[in-house]
Amino acid sequence: MSSATSRGVRRHGDGPLVRALATVPAMTYLVVLMVIPLGLVIAYAFLTAGRFGGVQGPVTLDNVTRMLEPLYREVLASSVFNAGAATLIAFAIGFPAALAITRLPSHWQTAALIAVVLPFWTNFLIRTYAWIILLNREGLLNDGLALAGLGPIDFLYTRQAVILGLTYAYIPLMVLPIYASLQRLDPQLLEAAQNLGAGAWRRFRTILLPLTLPGIITGCLFVFIPSLGNFVIPELLGGGNSQMIGNLIRDQFLKSRDWPFGSALSLMVLALLIIIVMFQASAARRTRRWGA
Repeated sequence: MSSATSRGVRRHGDGPLVRALATVPAMTYLVVLMVIPLGLVIAYAFLTAGRFGGVQGPVTLDNVTRMLEPLYREVLASSVFNAGAATLIAFAIGFPAALAITRLPSHWQTAALIAVVLPFWTNFLIRTYAWIILLNREGLLNDGLALAGLGPIDFLYTRQAVILGLTYAYIPLMVLPIYASLQRLDPQLLEAAQNLGAGAWRRFRTILLPLTLPGIITGCLFVFIPSLGNFVIPELLGGGNSQMIGNLIRDQFLKSRDWPFGSALSLMVLALLIIIVMFQASAARRTRRWGA
């Protein structure tokens, strides 16, 4: 009895150590791939670009003040507009799609969700190049317009093409969180509202929208954040005519070799995203209080 008890005590005593050791891989991953790179970016942002690349002293705030120049403010505003437009369009399409999926029989819901995430099984660049084939002047879309006696229309290398590409790339990330929120919604609430005479718009405004707001905000973040930093779609579908902050940061590191300014721009985007995430967390807390 005493030996069994002592073994139990030893196992219990080893618990914290075992748990601490279990966190080592995750902590190593975070430190090596997140903390150290972020620390370097912060440090580089306040240094000076070397004559042939790299960084050097002295410490300066020139990179921070340079970000406030009208050219870079315009690029950031354009990036926020494109990402915001893609997010709104993704919501306008994704919410009805998620709602329709929840009303399918359970076995068809699985098939519909697979169809939603199916584009992710294909390489991102291949999907983007497919839009080039569809949108160029000799593409399938203009071929269809030609049959109707219209066109050709320059769809490619426009802001609209960039927004379309961003929406297509990330719309599954809007559908899935909204679907998860709708799945937790009690359908009897909608039935009761309908029995009390509430129309479709009022049911959406007073029941569906408030109770699925956490999923909506999460989906908007999942679309907006990667859209804001994307540089592949503006490069391929915008053709350089729609410059976004991701392209500007890439050019600073890879073309201009101005690592300090590229780091400062990265910190600006990071600060903007932190503000957005804090807003999301605050909205989620208010939603939970309403639900309580």
